[in-house]
Amino acid sequence: MKELDITHNEANQRIDRFLKKYMSEASTGYLYKMLRKKRIKVNGAKVQPDYILNMGDKIQLYLSEDTMRKFQKKPSLTFAKGQLNIVYEDCNILLLNKPKNLLVHGDNRENVHTLINQVHSYLYLQGDYDPEKENTFAPACCNRLDRNTSGIMIIAKNFPTLQEINKMIKENNVIKKYRALVKGEIKDAKELKGFWVKDSSTNKVEIIHHKTKDAKFIHTKYKPIESNHEYTLLEIDLITGRSHQIRAHLASEGFPIIGDMKYGIRKINRTFYNQYHLNSQFLHAYSLKFQNCPEFLSYLENRMFEAELPKTLLEITQMIFHK
Repeated sequence: MKELDITHNEANQRIDRFLKKYMSEASTGYLYKMLRKKRIKVNGAKVQPDYILNMGDKIQLYLSEDTMRKFQKKPSLTFAKGQLNIVYEDCNILLLNKPKNLLVHGDNRENVHTLINQVHSYLYLQGDYDPEKENTFAPACCNRLDRNTSGIMIIAKNFPTLQEINKMIKENNVIKKYRALVKGEIKDAKELKGFWVKDSSTNKVEIIHHKTKDAKFIHTKYKPIESNHEYTLLEIDLITGRSHQIRAHLASEGFPIIGDMKYGIRKINRTFYNQYHLNSQFLHAYSLKFQNCPEFLSYLENRMFEAELPKTLLEITQMIFHK
């Protein structure tokens, strides 16, 4: 028998979800069967799969060591070098200014040099995270950015913070604003609503104006910061957070983002590459603000954090609007 102590990094979640993380190779059916047959108990008693774990609970696993080894992926640390650009840090969160050309999580082409691996390495060296001492939890990103979108990212250092920040984002209590340079002159602020459909085979998004079976609602606001007859620098308030939402939504309105290889204009992108060496979209997650925070995060209430524009993007705005 093996016994697990439930800490703040496991509490306040269903036991079936915890077990699925702890024994990730086991099927849900198998875990339900072990709970039903009392091979897995909490505080010595049988519980239902939807039982919510409390801090201080003890889980008893009446399983052989061979069974445990078969179903577990041992937590490990992938060291990744990289200088993190830290915007803010406390015991609960880490805010970073992510550079372009850096994946947040690994894919089939790159699984080492990622932002999350850099974060885990940094926190391990700081003494704030040790996978060998955790049952299931690892510090995690609360928001996401495309590989070639730079800007501010939220890392939760513990499970209660991860739960609450994710809830705040879902309820639009984390106000995220972006800066983007687009083709065309925009003089007035505007609010965009529509529906998002993604083609997984091409990893490309289509924006439509009516609800269909697979379409998801999107909501984007923008206002011009600087503009001339050719280009506009926008501040964008992202209400919903779908993949490629800003890029596809602006392009569908006739204002493609400069440097965007997927939704932009090839000729203009080539001009910016030749003149400014811009090889990705001019899109930067510029700021975020927390509101309606839970009690233990109340010190963040109404605080705004900003991530400076990368040097290349700053130079482009200077050349276009202030030369």
